[in-house]
This record gives sequence, C-alpha cells and structure tokens, in this order.
Amino acid sequence: MSEVIQLEGLSKSYDRFELRDITVGIKEGYITGLIGPNGAGKTSLIQMIMGMVYPDQGEIQLFGQNHLLHQAAIKDRIGYVSDENIYYERLTVNQMKRIIAPFYSRWNEDIYQKYQERFKLPQDKKIKDLSKGMKIKFSLAIALSHDADLLIMDEPTSGLDPIFRRELLELLSEHIQDEKKSILFSTHNTMDLDRIADYIVFINDGRLVFNEMKESLTEKYLLVKGGRELLDRDVRRWFIGIRETAVGFEGLIGNRAEGERYFKDTAICEIPTLEEIMYFTVKGSEAHA
Repeated sequence: MSEVIQLEGLSKSYDRFELRDITVGIKEGYITGLIGPNGAGKTSLIQMIMGMVYPDQGEIQLFGQNHLLHQAAIKDRIGYVSDENIYYERLTVNQMKRIIAPFYSRWNEDIYQKYQERFKLPQDKKIKDLSKGMKIKFSLAIALSHDADLLIMDEPTSGLDPIFRRELLELLSEHIQDEKKSILFSTHNTMDLDRIADYIVFINDGRLVFNEMKESLTEKYLLVKGGRELLDRDVRRWFIGIRETAVGFEGLIGNRAEGERYFKDTAICEIPTLEEIMYFTVKGSEAHA
C-alpha cells in the first residue's frame, strides 16, 4: 500500500508552541482524518505539507517526491480547502476562478460549472461579500474541478450549515471511490470523521499520539462509567484520562480486553467515539503535565 504523504521527523518551533518529531504516512486511496484540539498543531502541519511554512527539521514527500524540489508538479495534483480565505477579496467569484483555472493542467470547466450551480455560487459577487460558508463552497468547487489526486482540507466544515455539511461528506465519499484519490481532512469536529474516515491521525500538543485505522480504535479503547468507589490508586493507572463527578466517573482505557475483564460486572463498558478518545487523551495529558 503506497503512501501519498510521508512525513519524517518533522519539527517546527514557534514562540509558544513546538511541533515535535512527527513521523507519519498517509495512505493512498483513503480518507485520513487529522484530529486534535485547537492549538494542537493541525494547521501548522498542513501548512508545512502545502509549502506555506518551512519545517526546522525533517522531510516531506508527496507522491513519492520531495515537496520543495517538485512544487509545481505536486501542487498541480492537490486540491486545497481551508476555513480561512485564501483568495483576493476584491475580485468577484468569476474573476478569481478565471485567474486560478490556468494554473491547473487538468482543469475541467464543465465540472466547475456543475459545482457552481450545485453550490449556488454567485458569480458576480465579490469574495469579500461572501459568507464564510460560501467561501468554503467556492474553495471546494475549485478543488474538485481539476481532477486532484489529493484533497487537503483544513477545517472544511467550519461555517457550514448541517445540511451542506452532510452533502460535503457525501461528496468526499464519492470522490474517494476512485482508489487513486486520497483525502487528508483536518478537523476538531470528530463526528464528521466518524462517518467517513478510514484512518485517523491524532496529534496533541505538537506530538503524534497515534496513526490508526479508525476501525481498529474500537478494538483498542474502552470507555468505562461507574462509581468512584471502583477507583483506587492502582486502578487509576489503567486510565488514559478520567472525568469525575460527585456521584461517579467516566474514563478511557487503552486496553479494551483488560478493561472489560475487570469492569464487566461492576461498571458500564462502551465503545468510545473519536470525540471521547480525543477528550480523555487530552485530559490525561493535562493531568500529567
């Protein structure tokens, strides 16, 4: 199985934040979710992949090529969608599209027109006058109109209404039917990824927590809910993170089989959502900071 993105020992220091030694591969032909709390380093990582920011250390390869030595050829194959506006605000939608289209060797005007109608993009409206959701729809129309082999999406559902969010997820599922297409989808809204992701890359505080098949997470993690009397010092060590109330607790265990053996008769044992895995991992790391 080939990797469309390879990151090796990637590090980047800012004034108050450091992305440290990220080594990870993104599989070709799949939707990979990049998750983590706000400030975890997701956008910094994507900006380095896109060549917007240079790492202090490490190497990035896209499609098996160094991302700096082959920038033009690589970016011709990438569709990029961000929740931040990356276009000239004083131009209209149509003017901006006419500037962008010639940069892509596989631009398909018919496909763009299809998405323009589907998304109801106002061609004569200036970018600055578009709603945040409409700007994302424009970015998506551009990204899907040049036969991109890799879609990189940084918080793409931010600012979208629930109806279009569902439509977007369906669009991405359709796009990935071509097994040579790949998607890297960064978000802190893990419900989107519960629906469509194949792999999950989780970073927290600038470090890689895991890179796993989404389905394997249900075999690894266990959410336990019970009375506080079940928690002694030794039992607490089994938990990645715990949330306690006056009447009980819920916590995440990283060894599902062991947790079920111990708690099956004394507590409620559930398969955690991605959001719960992220919440308790971050909570646990804060407790040990």
